[in-house]
Amino acid sequence: MRNPRFDGRRGRRRKVDRFLADKSLVIDYKDPSILKYFITGRGKIVPRRVSGLCAKNQRKITTAIKRARMVALLPFTTVKAH
Repeated sequence: MRNPRFDGRRGRRRKVDRFLADKSLVIDYKDPSILKYFITGRGKIVPRRVSGLCAKNQRKITTAIKRARMVALLPFTTVKAH
């Protein structure tokens, strides 16, 4: 079975910016269901090389996540119990 992220001849497959591919998706801080894909389990913002976004959309996502955190739609961090 072939790995869809790996092209045997040329190396890794290029990531696609989902907001450029699908024009109906909008970056909005009031929509945490879209923003949660760009946050790790610990609450950190996923970097551009991992998310596959272009620089412009990564800046928009970062701003939207920070705004959503300020109005308590997203957590700043997760609570770690010892």
